Amino acid sequence: MDDSTKQKIQETLDANRVVLFMKGSKLFPQCGFSAQVAGILKQLDVPFKDVNVLQDPELRQGIKDFANWPTIPQLYVDGKFVGGCDIVADLYESGELQKLVSG
Repeated sequence: MDDSTKQKIQETLDANRVVLFMKGSKLFPQCGFSAQVAGILKQLDVPFKDVNVLQDPELRQGIKDFANWPTIPQLYVDGKFVGGCDIVADLYESGELQKLVSG
């Protein structure tokens, strides 16, 4: 990952409390996993920044390198990587996600 991609990711995380790097947008998700995480956040009425990785191939690979996580979507809260779809769904079902995003 080049420095400009890393800087773009960091600036996005610094400027937004909750960020979802996803395929598509919150209004038009382009994969089922992205749609599921966006849906969970909407259900919790959490404002979040959506970043469509399909628009930028360098960002699409860069976010995987940034978190050392091989898949998309990726959820960040307060600049920290939370996880992908399965982890977010598990946290939601256990009530932990609600605590994390409300803090």
